Amino acid sequence: MAKKLKRSVAPARSSSSGEPAPGPERGRSSRGGRRSGRRSGRRSGRRSGRRIAAQVVTDFTVQMSTLTGAGVPVVRALNIIEGQTRPGPFKAVMGELVEDVSGGAPLSEALEKQERAFDSLYASMVRAGETGGVLDTVLERLAELRERSAELKAKVAGAMLYPAIVLMVSLIVVSVILVFVIPKFTEVFDSFNVALPGPTQTLIDVSGAAVNYWYLVFGIPLALVMLHVLALRRFDGYRHLNHRLLLGIPYLGTALSRSLIAAFSRTFGTLVQAGVPHLEALEIARDTTDNEVMYRSIDEIRRVVREGETIARPMQDEPVFDDLVTNMVDVGEQTGELDRMLVRVANAYDKEVTRKIDALFKIIEPLLLVGVAIFVGFIVVALFLPLTKIMSTAGGA
Repeated sequence: MAKKLKRSVAPARSSSSGEPAPGPERGRSSRGGRRSGRRSGRRSGRRSGRRIAAQVVTDFTVQMSTLTGAGVPVVRALNIIEGQTRPGPFKAVMGELVEDVSGGAPLSEALEKQERAFDSLYASMVRAGETGGVLDTVLERLAELRERSAELKAKVAGAMLYPAIVLMVSLIVVSVILVFVIPKFTEVFDSFNVALPGPTQTLIDVSGAAVNYWYLVFGIPLALVMLHVLALRRFDGYRHLNHRLLLGIPYLGTALSRSLIAAFSRTFGTLVQAGVPHLEALEIARDTTDNEVMYRSIDEIRRVVREGETIARPMQDEPVFDDLVTNMVDVGEQTGELDRMLVRVANAYDKEVTRKIDALFKIIEPLLLVGVAIFVGFIVVALFLPLTKIMSTAGGA
């Protein structure tokens, strides 16, 4: 098992990013500040609209990487891509990019103004590529980063599709049975005036509640879901508690934790490869995560690194990062190959997450079917128990 790092906190010195260590930074910023920070420096005159699909941006990145790698100037490459882009929101974005870059603005600055298509990670990597004269290489890495992220999301979505369909169809079928079918059987039972078995009476009571108080039976769950979503968006404490509880779920929490580590490692490693300073790379990696636990952990790591410590030392104090990641980062910092170590961690954890998700949903699918079969079987037995009693009574008469 990997050994925990044991280091004492060194006095303030140059950070691992190569920058002098400034004074202490404010600790954990609020999510509201995070959102406003993403928008800082972006010109306000650009028209807003719905966000551009991630795959469209990925395709653009691949095309730009190919064209710039072939020696085509940036302005000409943008003109070529705009000319073959179908009319729509992204064509408007391309037109504004061409306008800005043709006017003398760097590509990174033009990208920053198009918030609905390009995030801070994208613009920062392009800026680093422009500074180092390796824009085509950076765009290639960006395309790979986006493709791997999209591939993992597609695998998760594909694995969840079948259980989600089974669950939805089951809820619809059960609702129809409770609201429309069971009341018809209730009328038949009442006409024969027979004593109903316990399971049948329970089923009839549930059906009666669903028919008479449908607005509560169906409305309360819907209201709870809406309140949950609203609370996640508005309250940092609730969001942090919710995300922490998710990470504590056996097996599923481990898969989620590995997924967050893989995303952080790939993003941070790609930024370091592109030449982005460590502090700035940590800030971008922090702002690109949607998990509050991971957000606060990266923010704390950045705060300590800003005071002059290495990245591995504060990372060991954050529960979301395990010993393997901490030791890999430590080795990477000592050997000067931090970016390669992070990419290796991301690749390994991506594969582990994929295996865990596949195994999890292979278990969930039959469990869902068994659960549905048990519930439907209970309904059938509960409905036919009185019918057998009615038939035996009628036969004896």
